[in-house]
Amino acid sequence: MTQFLDVLVQVFRQPSILVALIALLGLSLQKKSASEIMRGTIKTFVGFLVLSAGAAVIVASLDPFGSMFAGVFHVQGVIPNNEAIVGPVLMKYGTVSALIFFFGMILNVIFARITQFKYIYLSGHVALYESAMIAVILIVAGLSSWEAVIWGSLAEALITTISPAVVQPYMRSVTGSDSVAIGHTGGFGIALSGFVASKVHGDPKNSTENLKVPKSLSFVRDSTVVVMLSMGIIYLIVALIAGPHYVSSTISNGQNYIIWALMSAGQFSAGVVIILAGVRIILAEIVPAFQGISERLVPDAKPALDVPITFTFAPNAVMIGFISSLVAGIIGMIIMGVSGVVIIIPGIVAHFMTGGAAGVIGNAQGGRRGAVLGAFANGILITVFPLLLLGVLGDIGTQNATFADSDYGIIGLYLGYLGHIGGRWMIIFGITLATVILFIASAFIKKRGKQSNSSSPVLNETE
Repeated sequence: MTQFLDVLVQVFRQPSILVALIALLGLSLQKKSASEIMRGTIKTFVGFLVLSAGAAVIVASLDPFGSMFAGVFHVQGVIPNNEAIVGPVLMKYGTVSALIFFFGMILNVIFARITQFKYIYLSGHVALYESAMIAVILIVAGLSSWEAVIWGSLAEALITTISPAVVQPYMRSVTGSDSVAIGHTGGFGIALSGFVASKVHGDPKNSTENLKVPKSLSFVRDSTVVVMLSMGIIYLIVALIAGPHYVSSTISNGQNYIIWALMSAGQFSAGVVIILAGVRIILAEIVPAFQGISERLVPDAKPALDVPITFTFAPNAVMIGFISSLVAGIIGMIIMGVSGVVIIIPGIVAHFMTGGAAGVIGNAQGGRRGAVLGAFANGILITVFPLLLLGVLGDIGTQNATFADSDYGIIGLYLGYLGHIGGRWMIIFGITLATVILFIASAFIKKRGKQSNSSSPVLNETE
């Protein structure tokens, strides 16, 4: 018996095995064939190992960069990149993160079933990243592993249920229907873009889509190219400021500083590609299982999908939003540099993905002016939040990367500062309170819907 328990503990300490078991359960519940179950389970197991390998590659490229940045500017430079930070987190808190992710997805389906918030969060990769951040914050605050799983799953379900609902009123103006929602960790920043755009007196008829964007800029739609170019520029600038002697003698072991900068940027980009490949392998087996189950349990639910679903509605707004959000990030970086605090180096991927979606939402609300100012507001948010998050991530906060998008800031700062105020019990109280508020809001929406239905033959869609 003791040996059995020891083996069981070892299984739960191996995230790759645990995630594979989750895939096995999901596929079995769908009554897949033995061949499909075996294939899905093995691919999930290997996918997590691929993810871990990518994390090691990124860490290897960021460590010397962090040392060089601190040595040159005498401050810590942090890059908001979800793939870069989630790798080290999963290596340390992988089991808890995987369980939070698994049970959080189940609770999201349950919430969609019993409340008026009918959103099934299908962007599994960012949900996994969010669960990793929640695991860190709860364990740092003093919760045991199992407490972190229980309360973290509830927190994960809350944010993945609420975030699409916050964006949906603005998303509706883009799609012209209520059939699809945004499920992404940039939800609150994108909603802020819509709110700001609606207040700046822009004309939606003066759309960004009336502009002509050169085809020569189409390369920025490839995330691998964007990461390589942006990181290459960042590495080169810092290496040039540090000087060839400093780099070759302290950082690169004699390698030419320009070659070192380009190779390090390429290594970082390769790590991101490896992590994304691992995540895709994992989620290709888990998400469809949950999707099939949720469709049977919540037939009136709206799928909450990744931000690129907005890009086809206004491609020009994507580019304008990206540039505007990035400008906000650069301005924020300069202000931090002058202030002498930790510098948040603009995360190009975050500014492109969430800034692009913010531009589309802003354009629908306020035309070109709405796209520019709305995306700028998003850029400010994803510059300030990563800085504030560093204080609640424990040892992970000393890494040279952090979580990038606005929803990480919303749930992370809420849980983190509750932990600072009152420790584990305050976090438990805060999660319980948020759950109660969710159900109160659902009851209010249901009551309002009934009143609207009694006064009109057409019932408006719940917002």
